[in-house]
Amino acid sequence: MKIAVLKETRDGEKRVAITPQITKQLIAKGYEVYVESGAGESSSFQNQDYEQAGAKICANATDLSKIAQVFAKINPFTDQEINSLPNNAICFSLMYHLINPEYVQKLAAQKVTSFSMDAIPRISRAQSMDVLSSQGNLAGYKAVILGAEHMTKIFPLMMTAAGTITPSKVLIFGVGVAGLQAIATAKRLGAVVEATDVRAETKEQAESLGAKFITVKDDGVKVEGGYAKEVSAEYLAKQKEAVNKSLFQADLVITTAQVMGKKAPVLITEEQVKQMKYGAVIVDMAVEQGGNCEVSELNKIVIKHGVKIVGIGNLPSTLATNASELYAKNLQNLLYHLSTNEGFKWDMEEEITKGTLIVHQGQTLK
Repeated sequence: MKIAVLKETRDGEKRVAITPQITKQLIAKGYEVYVESGAGESSSFQNQDYEQAGAKICANATDLSKIAQVFAKINPFTDQEINSLPNNAICFSLMYHLINPEYVQKLAAQKVTSFSMDAIPRISRAQSMDVLSSQGNLAGYKAVILGAEHMTKIFPLMMTAAGTITPSKVLIFGVGVAGLQAIATAKRLGAVVEATDVRAETKEQAESLGAKFITVKDDGVKVEGGYAKEVSAEYLAKQKEAVNKSLFQADLVITTAQVMGKKAPVLITEEQVKQMKYGAVIVDMAVEQGGNCEVSELNKIVIKHGVKIVGIGNLPSTLATNASELYAKNLQNLLYHLSTNEGFKWDMEEEITKGTLIVHQGQTLK
């Protein structure tokens, strides 16, 4: 089986879908790997690293389309890339198919097969393939580092001859993978951390990392596939009331809340921003899905009512080396599950296959 690694073309994207280390392991299993020239450079992987691992370098995506059967990317394929794919191509990338129906139709029109890396089911045997978790883990870490960069205070308690510096207060909305890593990172840096989530079962996880959990008394939130379903306006009002005291005292607020296939919920309104501490910082990790803060702006850092709102998207890309290594391992594990070096198994009723296979030989399945 011949696998092509395409260079990412999205603005600001530094990751690559398969790294030299994973390339070497795939080749040892009998797969062949072809890499578009320069695909790994922004992740600190040179062409020679891939060649030493046994891959062949191709000048461009067009050349790859004449050789390979399987095509690997991180971001969705561009129109130009789709049009150059052979009809029997098998594609792996983030697809976001629930909010991208036109993209799915374009793949179907090219009569290709496409697996969505963001559709890995949240089941125990698929954990090693879970891209959203591996990338979210890094993003949660980077959100705290970004917050530290933009704050005018330090995180830890510090006793000096000139006096004592009190620790910063950090509030985290959402205790998923990203939120848990944000809690752990902020605690390691010495902050006082509080967290809240619509899923009551996350309380124990947050507290195990040293955060105080802000409880909202309501049994109406349902969880599906590891994600909270869209919650009611009534619940969000209760959550707002419960967290306001902590929000208005926080030095740093990190928001991570997202709803699969839908716009991110607004958790912090402009009216709430007005009541926050002057000089506080918000890092909105959901800004690419519409934002958890009403006044955040995608890929911008803005100041509203004395509060700095950091809306930098695609945080995993800012840690491109590690993010690529994790994505590549996730992809490798999914490939091994779905195929051998001679071809795909096509077990259409198997849970992981069924969850990730969005287009099959030109037919849409979702």
